[in-house]
Amino acid sequence: MSSRHKYARHIKNVIGITFGAAIYGIAYSWFLIPYKIAPGGVGGLSQIFFHLFGFPAGATMIVLNIPLFVIAFALIGRKFGLNSLYGMLVGSLFVDLVSVERIYRYGFFTDILNRYNAGKAPADWAMTDNILLASIAGSILLGAGLGIIFRCRGSTGGTDIPVMLLKKYLGKPITAAYLMIETAIIVTIGAVFKDPNLIIWGFFNLLIASLVCDITAEGLPDTKAAFIISENHEPIRQRIVEDMGRGVTILHGEGGFDLKPRKFLYVAVSRQQISELRDIVRDCDPKAFVILNDVHDVMGSGFRTRTLHI
Repeated sequence: MSSRHKYARHIKNVIGITFGAAIYGIAYSWFLIPYKIAPGGVGGLSQIFFHLFGFPAGATMIVLNIPLFVIAFALIGRKFGLNSLYGMLVGSLFVDLVSVERIYRYGFFTDILNRYNAGKAPADWAMTDNILLASIAGSILLGAGLGIIFRCRGSTGGTDIPVMLLKKYLGKPITAAYLMIETAIIVTIGAVFKDPNLIIWGFFNLLIASLVCDITAEGLPDTKAAFIISENHEPIRQRIVEDMGRGVTILHGEGGFDLKPRKFLYVAVSRQQISELRDIVRDCDPKAFVILNDVHDVMGSGFRTRTLHI
């Protein structure tokens, strides 16, 4: 890739990370922080300092993240890179820049905020007076913001770093490490604020945010793989290539019952082409045996990859 294309990609990633960070900040400031809902992470810990001591949540995120990044660079190496450092800084800054109290002082949404937050302390002001709506909206926006940041090869630091340390030095699987750390933070939030309901809200938020983050970062799975076993495999192969424009891999094997040599077809198709593939197989061989599987990722002509390398 030429230096010009690399530079253009870098600028595109920076813009994407900034946009994702803005959504990330709105999710926390408008919906999650006012109700003390925390899906774990440094963002969850920052709420303790915000509600108990009045420290700005975004600035607290930066203060908590800095030693984590130092430890990561010292023990793991330059795993996260400048994009992740930028994502952490700008995401944390947006949490404070778009805080409800700040936008109210600027004269935005004053009628809505006065109606929803009458009698509340400024730290508890939110864009809705319903905790369920706040949790759903905050979860979706948080997942979308993080997904955009990840898609642009960034990160917000936080628990990613201790997870990597647990994996490297204790051999813990990534999923188990995340679950251990996020659970500890969510339970801590509930204990500090003496509200067990916050633990339930935290896990609810973590589930939705994780699902939305995966969809935003990688997209919905849109590919199927078909394994076709047929005595009449050649007409099927020919129609898949000519009518559908898809390549086919011919596998050589033998039947398990008669031990006779056979040829099997393997093809990847988009979700929209599944019905067409079924019709082709039925037309050529109604007795054909077909196995359809979801495919997580396909790299190659005619498909877009879902894999992210951060």
